[in-house]
Amino acid sequence: MTSCGGFSTAGEAPARGDPPRRVSGAGRAARNLAGVAARDVDAEIVEISQTLAGIEAVLKPDDLRAEVADLEQQAAAPDLWEDVEAAQALTSKLSYRQADLRRLTELRQRVDDLPVMVELAQEERDESAAAEVEAELDRVKELVADLEIRTLLSGEYDAREAVVTIRAGAGGVDAADFAEMLLRMYTRWAERHDFPVAVLDTSYADEAGLKSATFEVKAPYAYGNLSVEGGTHRLVRISPFDNQGRRQTSFAAVEVVPSIEKTDHIEVPDNDIRVDVFRSSGPGGQSVNTTDSAVRMTHLPTGIVVSMQNEKSQIQNRAAAMRVLQSRLLLLRQEQEEAEKKALSGDVKASWGDQMRSYVLHPYQMVKDLRTNHEVGNPQAVLDGGIDGFIESGIRWRKEQQTQAEAS
Repeated sequence: MTSCGGFSTAGEAPARGDPPRRVSGAGRAARNLAGVAARDVDAEIVEISQTLAGIEAVLKPDDLRAEVADLEQQAAAPDLWEDVEAAQALTSKLSYRQADLRRLTELRQRVDDLPVMVELAQEERDESAAAEVEAELDRVKELVADLEIRTLLSGEYDAREAVVTIRAGAGGVDAADFAEMLLRMYTRWAERHDFPVAVLDTSYADEAGLKSATFEVKAPYAYGNLSVEGGTHRLVRISPFDNQGRRQTSFAAVEVVPSIEKTDHIEVPDNDIRVDVFRSSGPGGQSVNTTDSAVRMTHLPTGIVVSMQNEKSQIQNRAAAMRVLQSRLLLLRQEQEEAEKKALSGDVKASWGDQMRSYVLHPYQMVKDLRTNHEVGNPQAVLDGGIDGFIESGIRWRKEQQTQAEAS
């Protein structure tokens, strides 16, 4: 590959006192090409290619192709749709695996094409070509960084779908409103990534907002990504519910658990649970406050309580509640196993603090993660679903914590 260092500017600078020269199109192109050269494009391409090679070593595109071929064969079975739930799970998995393979393959091709683009820009000395080289470098670098995050999601349940519960904490009506803001934030984030969301339960507060809400994010690695969002979130703002316009601090808790799968063995004996039924509540709609369709399921040994009321029938709500209860018991089992390992190693240090992120709307504008120190000066963009930076930094932070714990 021809080095970008061969780019040079055309012409000489005007002498002092001479009238300024008009820069020709060729001169502008040369300056752009010189700007590309100043970035040390060769070194950037080598670094990007090496990073992608590391990603490929983890994701194993050949194994991914074999998995896609196997799933395609299963999806072609004539009796596939006799079990609708299993068929939907299979076709969804196939779609995501095909997207993963296509993403990895196309990204490798774009990285391999970068040296050719640089060489053509050097030969043609074209302004638009030089600008395209820089733009493509930036785009590819960002895509590789995004894909690198996937390689850090290696936990036992990271590849699973997620069940997220948001609960209003201290702060009265402001906390309930904050819980609803967080529900919107996460559903908007899922929409940006085309991840399907199913709301399982919403318990509305008396004045405004939500007491709690539970929803599923039905996408591979949803748990791995959203698990770093678990913890206590804090909001500081001028309360819209305070007649005197005072500043209010409120809290909301976010819990993220992996979705249960058929291969999991989580037995819940009938005598370990208590089921209460009640009338669903909310702002209105079909079946609201008309039948005892809502279900509250209490797991007596652990005290875990799950409520479901968004389905129209008691049977559907009971099935949804059992699924979420099993998911929470699955995560509880994993946490207990990890706690036992830490106790044996003498490590009793908690890896996650109670308060993990602050959303400050007054007296200044800032959202800051208190674990990673990642911060954004535009809270509205964050609350509108722009949380990818927080998720990425959280995943990297968690991996660093795990690496340090293993080394100690």
